[in-house]
Amino acid sequence: MWRAFTHIAKTLECLSHEGARFPQKFQHSILKANYLSLHNSSNYSNSHQVKLNKMSGEKPKVVFVLGGPGAGKGTQCSKIVERFHFVHLSAGDLLREERAREGSEFGQLIEEYIRNGKIVPVEVTCSLLENAMKLSGKMRFLIDGFPRNQDNLDGWQRQMADKTDMQFVLFFDCAEDVCVVRCLGRGQGGSGRSDDNMESLKKRIQTYNNDSLPIIKHFENAGQVKRIDATPDADTVFQAVERVFLDAGFQ
Repeated sequence: MWRAFTHIAKTLECLSHEGARFPQKFQHSILKANYLSLHNSSNYSNSHQVKLNKMSGEKPKVVFVLGGPGAGKGTQCSKIVERFHFVHLSAGDLLREERAREGSEFGQLIEEYIRNGKIVPVEVTCSLLENAMKLSGKMRFLIDGFPRNQDNLDGWQRQMADKTDMQFVLFFDCAEDVCVVRCLGRGQGGSGRSDDNMESLKKRIQTYNNDSLPIIKHFENAGQVKRIDATPDADTVFQAVERVFLDAGFQ
């Protein structure tokens, strides 16, 4: 299994070089779409701006978005994108799309990790995130659901810390029983996610408590966490989120 993941990481790493072509087996739908848009003449200005930013030494601004399953991270990220013009990158969505892509050599392995509430090796996730950031043509990013454990954090520090400007961690703090109700309701509503069921939820919550909460505590000790009470309705929660971003200087 680990040989396969090493092969994934090497393949994805080669994509991070500018101008690299996507191999057939890694034509990830989101990444491919962004790649094509960057090379479309109508998006020349975005591509040109990225080159200018590199010349000026400006780094992409990153906000980590963390919280338990069902805390509302995706919903709030959509609102932040609309209000503050960030690009929303969900580590889970990137992996789920690769898993679901017809003919994916690694879909079954990724499915096994996700279904069992385990965290996919960091080399794979970081490579997908880095490539999506480069190909977006933007400089503000919400990274949703990452880093989720110490290995994720260490991998980010090795691969991405020097390339980005991390602003803060947006932590959606939500009661466990509320999260469970939301996830089960999402599954019953046809979310299409194989992990929106009670068996998978128990494993995901255990993983979150054991692995993710210590990472949030790490950032909190460094004074980098903006804690949001995620129990109320989405609009009420976003009022608190909006204040955080305005106070951080985003317009």
